Amino acid sequence: MSVDVLERPEAATDDERVFVMLTVAGQTCGVPVASVRDILGEQAITRIPLAPPEIAGSLNLRGRIVTAVDLRRRLNLPPPPEGQKPMSVVAEHGGELYALLVDQVSEVMSLPADDFERNPPTLEPAWAAFSTGIYRLQDRLLVVLDVSKLLALSGEA
Repeated sequence: MSVDVLERPEAATDDERVFVMLTVAGQTCGVPVASVRDILGEQAITRIPLAPPEIAGSLNLRGRIVTAVDLRRRLNLPPPPEGQKPMSVVAEHGGELYALLVDQVSEVMSLPADDFERNPPTLEPAWAAFSTGIYRLQDRLLVVLDVSKLLALSGEA
C-alpha cells in the first residue's frame, strides 16, 4: 500500500503549517508535509548486519533502497504490541531516502503558525531531543518531529 503524497494540501503559508499526523507509542506526532515523500503500509524489511539498533533494515521502494529507521527504538520507547505492523513515512535526508517506522499514519493537518509553541519543560527528554516544538490540540498534544535530528544517526545533527 502506498499513499500518494501529491494528494496533500498545498504547502504551508506564513499563517499555517501542514503536517502528516502519525502515532508512535500512543503519542501523536507531526512531520512537516514538505519532508514526506511517501507513506507506505507494511513492507518487507531486510535486516542489515551490524547496523545500529534503531536501523530496522532496508526496503525497496520502486527500485530504490531505503533505510528503515525504527522510531520506537530511536526514541528509546518500548516495542510495539505483538502483531502490530508498522507503517512507513518516507523522508529524504542528505540525498538519501529513509523510512520512519511508525505505529500509524492518520491524516494531513494544517495548523495555525501562531499556535506553535516551544517544547515545554515537562516534555519527556526522549521526545524533546527530536522535537522542534508542540501544538496543543483540543484533546491531545502534538509533538512536531525534527526529521533531520531523527535521521542524524551518527551524531551529525
